[in-house]
Amino acid sequence: MSAASSEEDLSDDELAGLELVRESGGIHQSEFWKELDVSSRKGSRIVESLVEKDLIDREETVYEGHNTYYLTPTAKDLDFSLLMAGDMLSPFVADDELDTSSDAFSQWIMRLAYQ
Repeated sequence: MSAASSEEDLSDDELAGLELVRESGGIHQSEFWKELDVSSRKGSRIVESLVEKDLIDREETVYEGHNTYYLTPTAKDLDFSLLMAGDMLSPFVADDELDTSSDAFSQWIMRLAYQ
């Protein structure tokens, strides 16, 4: 089942949960249900459904002294095309400090302009 087709079948609560995980980039399950303003039981059911549909990943962790899970969007949800100009990766990814007058930066900008 593809992510797009499984998203069409989500309840309003599941869609809200998926959006929360995606927008946050990652959230502890103990905070997830609070942010959604649902019970911890309902929050757990939402998480189970999203994990089962391969829309989020869940990893065991300890948060504020309690066992919980850390929820992140699945890697397939990430859009790496925003870092690309044609077949060239953004120079912002590789360098800590980017020289905007460098040839690499200029070439990347030009590829963006001509896409």
